[in-house]
Amino acid sequence: MALTYTPQDELGTACPDFTLQATDGKTYSLKNFTNGNPFVIMFICNHCPYVKAIEDRLIELGNELKKKNISVVAISSNDAETYPDDSFIELKKRAEYKNYPFPYLFDDSQGVAKRFGAVCTPDFFVYNKKSQLAYRGRLDDNWKEPDKVTRRELLAAVESLLTSDEFPKGQTPSMGCSIKWKK
Repeated sequence: MALTYTPQDELGTACPDFTLQATDGKTYSLKNFTNGNPFVIMFICNHCPYVKAIEDRLIELGNELKKKNISVVAISSNDAETYPDDSFIELKKRAEYKNYPFPYLFDDSQGVAKRFGAVCTPDFFVYNKKSQLAYRGRLDDNWKEPDKVTRRELLAAVESLLTSDEFPKGQTPSMGCSIKWKK
């Protein structure tokens, strides 16, 4: 496992468009998640220990944000041939087993991850009401021990974007396993 940190992105960058198949059998594109509110796009996968450590918190976040009419989408872009746990069939099984409250999309070509500049799992992108990148940071302040979380940074960023056009300050990079690129 290669530990990777997310880079500092240029805030205000437009969200790249995409069209991908989801584990629920539907095909989604950017327009499905833009409703005049901020939205969250996260790159995750099934096998990464960093994602596994926060998975229940991602589900909790997804349920909380759904109640606020905030779209959340998960995308897996790993090489499924080398990492079979991240195949479409396994993504579907995981999403159903854990009852994900957000669509789980499969980026088999890895083109979407490249357009976003995603580098690791988890990698979080929060866009404002104008579909501009407003936050690229970590989920919270303790990925390893959920009972020791004191700041839910991603949630705070989304909530601030509901009432303000200012980009959240003090963004700490996310970290995780590098995306498993095809050779």
